Amino acid sequence: MGRDTIANIITSIRNAEMDKKGTLRIISTNITETLVKILLQEGFIENVRKHQESNKYFLVSTLRRRNTVKGGYRNRTILKRISRPGVRIYSKHQQIPKILGGIGIVILSTSRGIMTDRKARLERIGGEILCHIW
Repeated sequence: MGRDTIANIITSIRNAEMDKKGTLRIISTNITETLVKILLQEGFIENVRKHQESNKYFLVSTLRRRNTVKGGYRNRTILKRISRPGVRIYSKHQQIPKILGGIGIVILSTSRGIMTDRKARLERIGGEILCHIW
């Protein structure tokens, strides 16, 4: 794993969905706990529990499966990393993008912590755009 924890989470979720795995294990840090908590609140993850192996903590989360019209299950969530360690992207609260007309979410890092675009618009604060999810 590299030093970009947000990209590691996004890649882990994307890989688990492509392999059609139901569970995902992520190393627990403050940033990962906050991001997984947001994904849980927005309905992209079903549940999360904290697991300890030796002296390390992990977050074990279950990915949400969606019903399709044909009767099968689809658990394809599209995650896109926007701001990277080499190129930081900032936005004012008026210019925070709406993903698919408000269906998707934007996760921001603000002066008041990591939050979704809706909460940032309500509190009228901008910040660094971390990722898009839909």
